[in-house]
Amino acid sequence: MIEQINSFFTVHMIYLWLNLGVLPFWLVLIFFPNSGVSKYMVRSIFPFMIFSFIYSYLLYYLFLTDFNFINNFNLYLGLDQLSELFSETDFLIIFWCHFLAINLFCGAWIVSDSLKFTMSKFVVFFPLLITYFIGPIGIFMYWLTRIFYAKKLSLYD
Repeated sequence: MIEQINSFFTVHMIYLWLNLGVLPFWLVLIFFPNSGVSKYMVRSIFPFMIFSFIYSYLLYYLFLTDFNFINNFNLYLGLDQLSELFSETDFLIIFWCHFLAINLFCGAWIVSDSLKFTMSKFVVFFPLLITYFIGPIGIFMYWLTRIFYAKKLSLYD
């Protein structure tokens, strides 16, 4: 049974499912931020539980293929080593899962925070869209917008 799962869920198949699977979460965040689906299915622990299962499966899958996990620490040695790591498909899929989870977390936080300040979903639309593609810039755009709704300049919250 596990061998059948391993033969179906290759790195390329997981990449495809990750990209398709994250889209409904983002669509709910962008178009239906006030809905119960957003509250219980997207802004809860649910999507991150899924990401953690996928991440754990990837670690297990890479462990079976004798992936050199120690080599991952080379990313701190310089851009050349980081470039070498990104040329490895196995490292790239782990990174991509990590990236999608963090961006979704940031998007869920933006929606939760915007609801505290009763911001319109139209105001939050663009920062959410930018967060989906370019995380830090979208968060910064949201922060600039948030200043006007919170009526104060706060560097933390």
